[in-house]
Amino acid sequence: MDSQFRRGILEACVLAVLEKGESYGYQMVKDINEFIDITESTLYPILKRLEQTGQVRVFSQEHNGRLRKYYSITPEGREKVSELLTEWEHIVKLYQFIVEERGKNNE
Repeated sequence: MDSQFRRGILEACVLAVLEKGESYGYQMVKDINEFIDITESTLYPILKRLEQTGQVRVFSQEHNGRLRKYYSITPEGREKVSELLTEWEHIVKLYQFIVEERGKNNE
């Protein structure tokens, strides 16, 4: 899979997880790994980019005597998810077209 394409997919997955509610790195890795492989070393640069673009908000909270970083989606992040879903609808239509045309050529 192309690295830029994979990066976009992973960003969309992170935002989708955060639409369900705030979360922290390890939990996001567990949630996303059900669908696509991701490590914490891949996740944190994505979270940093999303924070820098205003799509994610970061805050610290104590958990079992330690500070843990939590992430939540912002309105800009929700808007980005909507944009990505619209783009994916177009990609799915193109995929269906390609499959249909390919089927016609193989007849």
